[in-house]
Amino acid sequence: MTRPDYRVLLDEEVWAYLDRSDEFYPPDATGLTIEQQRAVYDDMCAAFHQPHPDGVVTSDVQFGGVPCRLYENGAMAATVVYHHGGGFVVGGLESHDDICAEICATTGYRVVSVDYGLAPEVVFPGCFNDAWTAFGAIAAAFPGRIVLAGDSAGGNLAAAVAHYARGRIDGRITGQVLIYPGLGGDRGQGSYVTHATAPQLTVADMEFYQQVRSGGTPPERDPRYAPLHDTDFSGLPPTAILTVECDPLSSDGEAYRDAIQAAGGQAVWIETKGLVHGCLRARTMSRRAAAFFDTVTSAIKDMGAGDQATKAAT
Repeated sequence: MTRPDYRVLLDEEVWAYLDRSDEFYPPDATGLTIEQQRAVYDDMCAAFHQPHPDGVVTSDVQFGGVPCRLYENGAMAATVVYHHGGGFVVGGLESHDDICAEICATTGYRVVSVDYGLAPEVVFPGCFNDAWTAFGAIAAAFPGRIVLAGDSAGGNLAAAVAHYARGRIDGRITGQVLIYPGLGGDRGQGSYVTHATAPQLTVADMEFYQQVRSGGTPPERDPRYAPLHDTDFSGLPPTAILTVECDPLSSDGEAYRDAIQAAGGQAVWIETKGLVHGCLRARTMSRRAAAFFDTVTSAIKDMGAGDQATKAAT
């Protein structure tokens, strides 16, 4: 198979972002120690961090004993529970702080960023347990509509919470917005093959994160670990899966949409061309990434208003 020519698929703005990102977080970062990976990732996030929009007020609180950051901006009709990316190994409240603040300002919704435990200190199911415990406490603290959201590893956790919530917390989740999530798809086909060595995330990187997250033995057929491994996709909230072309995880969006639709649910999958995994951070350098972020915030706003997943795609 001919490898994709990323010099053609990605425009100059995206390449400028990649070059800037690589100054802090090198392509071979998984070869560093965990402590070193976290340090360079934090440095990269800090380099791209944007000031909070006016009116957004933050506070660090705990929900169910899990550290979280609360973003508020006046009267809020819904609550967004956000799970950050980072392969379950890096990231935290600071890495996605400006993204959460901008979601709050753009949608007018309360946002709660969940600082779930990272591997290898916390291996599966610890990260899921943190996400679920925090979700229950957040739902108890804030009545009204809830949108589950997250990027990459965080998209996995958001979906895992949505699956687990069925029959436990019904009627509160009006939608989920999953941003280039890793959901446990078939690594022998689709984007896993075509974009196995894409910039920003490779299949080899994913294998590393999986081993660290699982403690060396990934569980089988456990939807808390890989939502696509569930056997029942009915009863899930309206879902928008937003992926990017040059990313091995993109096919997970298509597979998840198909599974939900086959079970009679509402789901849309949108793949944006010419972007790479992690491109939320590129939104100030790339017009394509800025438009992608607009799609994310629009989908969250529609889900929080109780609109159908199909509207989130328009």
